[in-house]
Amino acid sequence: MNLVIPAAPPVLVPVDGGGQFPVRRVYCVGRNYVEHAQEMGFTGREPPFFFLKPADAVVAVADGETGSMPYPSLTQNLHHEVELVVAIGQGGRDIAAADAAAHIYGYAIGLDMTRRDLQGDMKKQGRPWCIGKAFDESAPIGPIHPKARVGELTSGRIELKVNGAVRQTADLSQLIWNVSETIEHLSKAWALQPGDLIYTGTPAGVAAVVRGDLMEATVDGLGTLRVGVR
Repeated sequence: MNLVIPAAPPVLVPVDGGGQFPVRRVYCVGRNYVEHAQEMGFTGREPPFFFLKPADAVVAVADGETGSMPYPSLTQNLHHEVELVVAIGQGGRDIAAADAAAHIYGYAIGLDMTRRDLQGDMKKQGRPWCIGKAFDESAPIGPIHPKARVGELTSGRIELKVNGAVRQTADLSQLIWNVSETIEHLSKAWALQPGDLIYTGTPAGVAAVVRGDLMEATVDGLGTLRVGVR
């Protein structure tokens, strides 16, 4: 292969127990907890919708370490969103919800960081809001825990603290569209492939962080993801 410029290095996320998970795409589910939908001005079980982040937005944080992300440019209102992340190990298209678990390699804790002011401005203008979601280092993530070791996650506490104070808390069972249903809907729009990550949505309580803040995200069975804002 004769590359005319250097190829970008692969984006890798550590796997609990050893190894690295290569990231292909990052899909995100919008408004997937009722109370979060309500705080954003919506109600009900609307059809799921998705947006993407570039793979190199991922900031992998090893177990026991504290990661770091810069306060991004152009914004005055950077929001945290804690999410369960699903790592796809077996691809497919038009996957039935009943078969979805077989396509899951494992789970991780993730943060969908959002330039809320820029997102809001784009919404008002009817324009795409990639600038609010898909910026550099906007997707911190902890180690991926293989499903073979932790089992299928359908319930359990998900929580985010900022400087020790609880900001977001819910149970995974409160997802409007559960993980299997999400995979079913997502795989109708895109052919999922090994290496895909799915950020499954955030509970209510999203709010701003500033430089110097420490975010601590937890999901039962997956440990704690710690990320500081610099």
